[in-house]
Amino acid sequence: MAKTPDGFVSLKSLKQGPSSPRDTIALLRRIYFTTKKETIEHDFAHAIELLKSLETEEERERATAYMHGLSELRKEWRARKNVQSRKGHRSK
Repeated sequence: MAKTPDGFVSLKSLKQGPSSPRDTIALLRRIYFTTKKETIEHDFAHAIELLKSLETEEERERATAYMHGLSELRKEWRARKNVQSRKGHRSK
C-alpha cells in the first residue's frame, strides 16, 4: 500500500472525527508538528473543524496552544510568500 503524504487527512476521518476529546487534541498536536508550508492551509482548516467538535470550554482551552501555533505558522508563511511574490514581480 502506498504511503500517504505528510499532512494528508482522509475524508473518512473528517466525517467520523476522533473518538474522544483526548484523541481530538492528540490529532491537533500531530497536525501542528507535521504541518508544512505546502499543507498549512489544509491543516489549518482541518484543525478548525476539529476544534469545533470539542464540546467543553476546558477541552477547547487545552487545544488553544496548537491552534495558536498553527495560526502563527500560517501567518509567517503567508508573509514570506507575499514578500517573495513582490520581489519576483518587481524584477519582471
